Amino acid sequence: KNGQGYVARVDHHRTMGIPEPDVTVADGNVEKGAKIFKTKCAQCHNADQGGKNGQGPNLWGIIGRQSGGVEGFAYSAANKNSGITWSDKHLEVYLADPKKYMPGTKMVFAGLKKEVDRADLISFLKSKG
Repeated sequence: KNGQGYVARVDHHRTMGIPEPDVTVADGNVEKGAKIFKTKCAQCHNADQGGKNGQGPNLWGIIGRQSGGVEGFAYSAANKNSGITWSDKHLEVYLADPKKYMPGTKMVFAGLKKEVDRADLISFLKSKG
């Protein structure tokens, strides 16, 4: 109710989603990002073209992809319904604290606290697709 006794109309056909953050993403180093991927991400994710999904989805071509869009991967409702088209800005905030940015995500990862690490990883992911 809106305080006047009227019930607000809810449009169930539109998903608000998570808007793209207004952040600046630093330039990163692809080689350093590859090392971060190998140590922090590769246990669950693959970033090779045509690579298999693991505990997490394949990340080849993630930039510009709709969240929840990898065929054959069982995403959380939070991810499928986030409305995100992945960009460097979304990744910058998501990778800092995934569970805070997308409550309900299945990704069990505390996040990358250092901005330079996120920049390097994002540069690596941009180079993959």
